[in-house]
Amino acid sequence: MSEADSNQPPDDLEALRRRIDEIDLRLIQALSDRAEVVVEVGKLKQTDGTPIYAPHREKQVLEKVLGLNEGPLPGRTIEAIYRELMSGSFRLEMPLRVGYLGPEGSFSHVAATRHFGSSVDFDDLHEIEHVFKEVQAGRCHYGLVPYENSIGGGITDTLDAFQISEVTIYAEALIDVAQALLTNGPPNEILRIYSKPQIFSQCRQWLRNQYPEAELIPMASSSAAVKHAAAEPNAAAIGSELAGEIYGVKPVFTAIQDKPNNITRFLIIGTQAARPSGEDKTTIMFVTAHKPGALVDVLGVFRDASINLSHIEKRPSGRQNWDYTFFIDCDSHQEDATMKRAIDEARTHCVSLKVLGSYPKAQRVL
Repeated sequence: MSEADSNQPPDDLEALRRRIDEIDLRLIQALSDRAEVVVEVGKLKQTDGTPIYAPHREKQVLEKVLGLNEGPLPGRTIEAIYRELMSGSFRLEMPLRVGYLGPEGSFSHVAATRHFGSSVDFDDLHEIEHVFKEVQAGRCHYGLVPYENSIGGGITDTLDAFQISEVTIYAEALIDVAQALLTNGPPNEILRIYSKPQIFSQCRQWLRNQYPEAELIPMASSSAAVKHAAAEPNAAAIGSELAGEIYGVKPVFTAIQDKPNNITRFLIIGTQAARPSGEDKTTIMFVTAHKPGALVDVLGVFRDASINLSHIEKRPSGRQNWDYTFFIDCDSHQEDATMKRAIDEARTHCVSLKVLGSYPKAQRVL
């Protein structure tokens, strides 16, 4: 057998590749047929004002296709394919602009691309409050902001922004935050490591074991740290692999955070109300009346109505010292009759109470 013959794939491999090519042709044809229907849907939505992005419909589609999937592709792969497919559908119906806490390569950017796909227009904003302002002003259709982290707890900038903004929580997303060490030099020659102080805290034990002598230099953002380390000799950064792709820095160690299950919950904010999906949350912001036991009275309303509270936070209200705003998540939609009665009763124990939004529960970590 000649050397040329030895480089030829076997006949059975060639036959399988031909089958894949035939299937790809059918897939493209089916995707094009689907896209044509999407265009018609977009025309109808723009006629009657129906939102282009509908979280309850997104949930229905994902549950349907995941239920149909019998393998061997894992559900995570199917969901990623369909999220990207829906992203392309948004583009066909009406381009969406989504604001996030930048710069490019931040974990908010990672969350935005995983949830909305790559076909929407992303707006790199510099502060969480700015995301709120751009959505409220209508310059962004939606904004994506971090709300709580499984290690660090509530995100204070987001809680504070809700107190001064008129936006609605429209959806939520759970994102697996995996930290990576990125460098373009030899890993054994790293002398300086750049990142956010919070990220150094999340990777403290790993850094102590792997780079006990390295200088840890704080930066305003992890993506800025990756950009800074791109061309500096003997330097590395801790951040997202997406930041590495954007700024041309190679990940040499991945998932270096001390606790493996580091999940951040993001909220998608808008100016519309989300329709019930059958499995929803409602987030409420309130300031209690100035009387003993007022907080217990508010929480007791939901207990007596058998409504589970899955999250509670507090922040200074900004009105006067020792005056607090509380945030709770209820496992129900505000349109549910029991929930409506509970909200009305809770108001009687509050100086102010505002429903920030009802939205589908995130079912999976992206």
